[in-house]
Amino acid sequence: MTSFVTRGNRVNDYDVASSCVSKHAIPLALLKQIRGATFMAWTGWVFRMRDGRVFSYGTPFRAEFLQLPDGYEFNDVVEVINHSFVDSSGAVVALAEGASPPANYDRKTVLRERPFFICAVD
Repeated sequence: MTSFVTRGNRVNDYDVASSCVSKHAIPLALLKQIRGATFMAWTGWVFRMRDGRVFSYGTPFRAEFLQLPDGYEFNDVVEVINHSFVDSSGAVVALAEGASPPANYDRKTVLRERPFFICAVD
């Protein structure tokens, strides 16, 4: 069945030299801390890093792989702040669940999901 469904989107096992976990693959322990939709088809949160810096994140429910700021890894995350964002002054601002985004919520400054593909191997 996998050959039929994924023909043309697969890699032969003998063509794979090695595999490793992507640096963009969020650990399950962090992923479980991101809870619920913030707005319709959008979840927003903040990661507080070990050095105290905060970064806005958001996704339309595709959080398997996430963009990381340069120089950071997921083990640098010390806190997940759900339903929030970092405003232009650097303050963490709570977002009202189910409401519309506030005027100062700029999705262009939000770190997002990374593209990925699923590959089947027979």
